[in-house]
Amino acid sequence: MGKFSKKKHFVGVDISKETLDISLISQESYGSYKDKKIQNTMKGYSELKSWLNEKNIPKKDVMFCMEHTGTYGFMFFAWLANEDYDFCVEAGLQIKRSLGMARGKNDRIDARRIADYAYTHRDKLQDFHLPSKLILQLKELLTYREQMVRIRTSLKNSLKHHKQYTELTGLQNIPDNLVKMIEDYDQQINEIEEKIISLIENDAEVKKNFEMARSVRGIGLVIATFMLVTTNNFTSFENGRKYASYSGIAPYEHSSGTSIRGRTRTSYLGNKKIKALLSSGANVARRFDPEIRAYYQRKLEEGKDHKVIINAISCKLVNRVFAVVKRQTPYVVTYQHNFS
Repeated sequence: MGKFSKKKHFVGVDISKETLDISLISQESYGSYKDKKIQNTMKGYSELKSWLNEKNIPKKDVMFCMEHTGTYGFMFFAWLANEDYDFCVEAGLQIKRSLGMARGKNDRIDARRIADYAYTHRDKLQDFHLPSKLILQLKELLTYREQMVRIRTSLKNSLKHHKQYTELTGLQNIPDNLVKMIEDYDQQINEIEEKIISLIENDAEVKKNFEMARSVRGIGLVIATFMLVTTNNFTSFENGRKYASYSGIAPYEHSSGTSIRGRTRTSYLGNKKIKALLSSGANVARRFDPEIRAYYQRKLEEGKDHKVIINAISCKLVNRVFAVVKRQTPYVVTYQHNFS
């Protein structure tokens, strides 16, 4: 029996940047929803608590369920933990697939579906544990780095534009200023990465898993750190397959009997940021890992599309990372050329 099996009330929460859509169902009146919309702020959370108290719902009898939403949900998770509410956080794809075909979509309907999911799977759901302060710090540094990289990219594009017109306008100061700004952002990004490494170095367990992940060719500092954050130091996912599903790189068959034959595809519900990072890592592995390089070439010769192969390589990288973290030994390239 799961921790939530004896709960009497189930709250589904659809999280967005500005608001939370709430839907409450109870065992004694299943099928009847009580809906509420609040701001995604501390004031809104207090309003939610008052709403539940007005309905005479004790904390011990209620559980909350929501999807992984990245940054938008962490403040709410922290509030739930501080208020001693029980809650679980599930992958969006997991909830969608468990409910089967569903018609219509808006935030209120999504909240109801999440509440249904919580009630239906209450015996199997696991409670969510907030990441450590270190993981939260790494997450913030990754977000900050991404912002700096985005600005730097914009400046580089602007520099290309202004360089084209320098001979016509004679305004050399504009490209010169842009070069200085780009150098400043280069320095800031380097400092962020040094801070990330410094924080990781101070935690033996996180450091070990970080080093294991980076032993896989194609997994650099940013991808390894991002995996630490999104897996809560490799505690939130049982295996690489589940993480691949979360990342949107795991292929799923689309078929039924003999009448429906769709091509195998990945889900659009995956974490798009880690999917993009893993694709970048897969391209690096394609150049520097002999086994991956041979695999890529073989699939090309079989007529596979480049993007399909890169996605498959991304899955390989994820499985390798989870394997080395599990056994706590670095990845070793064992591929040998066949000269026979």
